[in-house]
Amino acid sequence: MLPTPGPRDVLVVVDMQNDFCEGGALAVSGGNALVAPINAVAARFDTVVLTQDWHPAGHSSFASSHAGRDPFTTIEMPYGPQILWPDHCIWDTHGAAFHRDLHIPHTRLVVRKGWDHPVDSYSAFFENDGVTPTGLAGALREWDAERVILCGLALDFCVGWSALDARRLGFSVMLVEPLSAAIDVDGSLAAIRTACDDAGVVRILE
Repeated sequence: MLPTPGPRDVLVVVDMQNDFCEGGALAVSGGNALVAPINAVAARFDTVVLTQDWHPAGHSSFASSHAGRDPFTTIEMPYGPQILWPDHCIWDTHGAAFHRDLHIPHTRLVVRKGWDHPVDSYSAFFENDGVTPTGLAGALREWDAERVILCGLALDFCVGWSALDARRLGFSVMLVEPLSAAIDVDGSLAAIRTACDDAGVVRILE
């Protein structure tokens, strides 16, 4: 069960965007159903951050940018393995917008990621090269945050990678699984759960 939020807790709501919900270009099953409970939980927090996948057209992570490659196949990029995705969350499109029912008016910061054409970005903290920061860590430290609570889409990619990076940066971390949903590509859900357990991320299961 999620504990009562304290003044140094920050809720990070990951990628609750149209393209990741049912009917979107990269839909995660169950995405729409998360919106209302996330709104309710967010209302309990003084500090909330939203992340937003925000790609230019023709991004290098899109299968359409690689001739003969299908979505959900993996290629090697200069920064390591990269799953190729359907075109999604292209900036200034309906797909990139937050779900219309997401209502967290006291959101303190919106972090956009994946805007750099050559490199994808799952984590709210770093691009997929593992070194280029988004700026979120600096904001959390300026706010004297101690614990990061994460939820949203997708559990096995952007939520999970954000949780691992938050731990690597020294924050206490909780991942709220009932407020998240997974894609599960080639065992990615089991893999991220194991990685989070090994890293000391507390997985909230109910």
